[in-house]
Amino acid sequence: MSKTYDIIILGAGPAGLAAGLYGGRARLSTLIIEKGQDGGQIATTSEIENYPGGVDHESGKSLIDRMAKQVVQFGAERVSDTVLEVKLDGKIKEVKCVKATYQAKAVIIATGAHPRPIGCEGESDFVGKGVSYCATCDAAFFEELPVYVVGGGDSALEEAMFCANFAREVTIVHRRDEFTAAKSIQEKVKKHPKVKLMLSHQIVKLEGDGILTSMIVKDLKTGKEKRIEASEDDGTFGVFGFVGFVPHTELFVDKIALENGYVKTCENMKTNVDGVFAAGDVRAKSLRQVITAAADGAIAAVQAEHYINK
Repeated sequence: MSKTYDIIILGAGPAGLAAGLYGGRARLSTLIIEKGQDGGQIATTSEIENYPGGVDHESGKSLIDRMAKQVVQFGAERVSDTVLEVKLDGKIKEVKCVKATYQAKAVIIATGAHPRPIGCEGESDFVGKGVSYCATCDAAFFEELPVYVVGGGDSALEEAMFCANFAREVTIVHRRDEFTAAKSIQEKVKKHPKVKLMLSHQIVKLEGDGILTSMIVKDLKTGKEKRIEASEDDGTFGVFGFVGFVPHTELFVDKIALENGYVKTCENMKTNVDGVFAAGDVRAKSLRQVITAAADGAIAAVQAEHYINK
């Protein structure tokens, strides 16, 4: 622990990398700690169409690779390590990892979140090949194809209506016999000409050869199962899971304020602890996209600079 950094950033997704870029560009000694692959969720996305200024046929990996290169160019340091414990009170923050313990004047939490899986057999085999957890990201790829949306809350029904802008038809699959979404949203869904309901049903298995082509759905009232197959003309269909997200905030329980498991911040990315900021999907927020994560990271780094200068 010979060095005390200005900023330590936890996570190297779009939020963490953007924070690292702004921190390095401000000539702050900046360290990014990431235990796995750069990019988080976006690293597995095969094509990104909605990032302003992106190149043609942009993939999540290509975008993240460019971000990571910029971060290094502006002087931020990188380390691959797993965080075990954090001490966030006091003027000097401490991050204990497997390989070493690091200190900094400010910490930016950018540990992200992951979609809660649908929970059926074969699901992981078809992520990005028929299975998605983001309608804003992927609905356009299923234009004029059937789409199945799993979930019964506000987000599931809202995303189903968004998918209906592209899909030939949308079927909402929900385990219960009624939705938990707000009544106003339910009324809109039930009136939508392209949306169908499959209540008291559960997807139990997804199948295909490299791409999703069929699934088995179980009627939870009768126990009977049926196979749904893509038509020969379609070749595939989409399954969108909207059963919630799981934020990576286990390390911060009882150390900073959380809201439904997410880090609670103000619009300037400040948490309730001085010198601690949060950015990206780990925050309690309304939209989780690459562009909002990058914006969060930039704001967090600038606010950390202001905090340090004071």
